[in-house]
Amino acid sequence: MVFLCCEKLSRQQMNPLNVLDPTVSSQNARGLSALAVMTKAPRAGEVKTRLVPPLTPDQAAELNKCFLYDTVTAISSAISNNNACGIAVYTPIGTELAYADILPSNFSLLPQRGDQFGERLYFAALDLLKCGFQSVCLIDSDSPTVPAENFAQAVKLLQQPGDRTVLGPCDDGGYYLIGLKKPQRELFERIDWSTERVLVQTRQRAREIGLEVKLLPAGYDVDDEASLRRLCKELLADTALADIAPHTRKFLRQLTAQKRL
Repeated sequence: MVFLCCEKLSRQQMNPLNVLDPTVSSQNARGLSALAVMTKAPRAGEVKTRLVPPLTPDQAAELNKCFLYDTVTAISSAISNNNACGIAVYTPIGTELAYADILPSNFSLLPQRGDQFGERLYFAALDLLKCGFQSVCLIDSDSPTVPAENFAQAVKLLQQPGDRTVLGPCDDGGYYLIGLKKPQRELFERIDWSTERVLVQTRQRAREIGLEVKLLPAGYDVDDEASLRRLCKELLADTALADIAPHTRKFLRQLTAQKRL
């Protein structure tokens, strides 16, 4: 695998297999916001395991891939009219080819590092800022219905003068997006990850360091059977908006026809 510095990347055309090297800063990234989706390679038995059952491991992996498709599509729409760049922050190293038919041409890759979840978020923000990006939004890959407008709003908030963090709240007490201008390690420490206290504790860490917090419209992530049924009800309704999560919608229709849901 060849590591490419940000200098070699173009906002108009990036090979989805290009991997950023955070040890080399780039003038090309200056002034840009990184819209970075956190992702694990969609392999059966390793993703969406809390959805097995009702799904099989293969179906859960395919659903995870659909979530990623829809998330990067929304990000691509958000960056088209903003000074932003699409990134997939992936794990594990060695699975780069898994993204060849998922990521659009205006995306690049960055490997995750760190052991705990908070460490992975912090290092992702740190590495992207080292690449030269002006600001970073870390986005989960479990919220396929978050619209492009939310991502565009996060970019605009971070482009305003002054330091701040931007949070996209989830209904379960977590967040689907955190935006930063500086690494701010404190925002990822002393957090009870995967609980309903994540958002509250993150806002408390921000208050402790005197950091302004801006909130985006709320969303929800899909990580258990109850939230999956909520997603089905939303996307398969006759009144559902056609441009929201189209890949996920199509797959859910297939699962419903197979009586898997």
